[in-house]
Amino acid sequence: MTSLGWRRQLARLGFFAVPGLLSIFAASACAEIRVTDDSGQTLVLKAPAQRIISLAPHTTELLFAAGAGTRIVGADRYSDHPPEARNIPRIGDSSLLDIERIVALKPDLIVVWLHGTPERQLSKLRAIRIPVFHNEPRTLADISRSLVQLGRLAGTDAYAEKAAGDFAAAVAELRAQYAGRLPVPLFYQLWTYPLLTINGEHLISDVVRLCGGTNIFADLKALVPTVNSEAVVAAKPEAIVTTSGEFSNDEAFRVWKKFPSMRAVARNAFIILDSGTISRHSPQILEGARGLCQRLDVLRAQQKP
Repeated sequence: MTSLGWRRQLARLGFFAVPGLLSIFAASACAEIRVTDDSGQTLVLKAPAQRIISLAPHTTELLFAAGAGTRIVGADRYSDHPPEARNIPRIGDSSLLDIERIVALKPDLIVVWLHGTPERQLSKLRAIRIPVFHNEPRTLADISRSLVQLGRLAGTDAYAEKAAGDFAAAVAELRAQYAGRLPVPLFYQLWTYPLLTINGEHLISDVVRLCGGTNIFADLKALVPTVNSEAVVAAKPEAIVTTSGEFSNDEAFRVWKKFPSMRAVARNAFIILDSGTISRHSPQILEGARGLCQRLDVLRAQQKP
């Protein structure tokens, strides 16, 4: 609205001679939204996003948690939580996007998983000149920060800030509950063939620390490194953790049965977590954290003389 338009509107409301008020309203109306994303890029929107496309399950969950779920006009094929997300039109997945459909949906913001979207797909998104927000939480605190950022971009600040505060409070409660627990060195088995794990910068590693666990491969450089069974045995884990996403029984642990002298094997210290919680970079990970913390406490109790 022009300055003259604001003056007429304020006159209708009875504001005629309040010093500085016109400039305050005009500045508010024209204020840009600036947010620095996880790629280091500063995203600038002239107004809150009204039509958002989400290209990862966790970014869809974050948007809903930030109060912006009704603004999502397109989502990747794997966005299944909350249940309302299943009704959102699909635009492919991170490896193969339907660019024509994305353009047809007329988004004013696209939210992507920073390292979960191939560069060839990101370059296509840049070519259509729609603002892109890159997200990749590496710590539990980053999830709270992501909620606040997405709330700012969507104009749902108050809702998002409350959600972020509630999440941070729940994390703090867990941290206080498990502080000072006996450390449990563990191997996080992300995948079996090839044998993949996580380093100390991965979000799940932050959950491991929260529960008093120690990631035996925290010092590796790659976020998701490939290791071999000999390296795992040499690191002497007291527990081996995997998720139900790959296996629903003990199949993932069969490879370790040939190492009966390994402490985790000797004590049958195998933990299977729900992949739908522990693997999501969203508030859902809190449930996965509770599950891991509880299971590590069971192991601690079993190890007492």
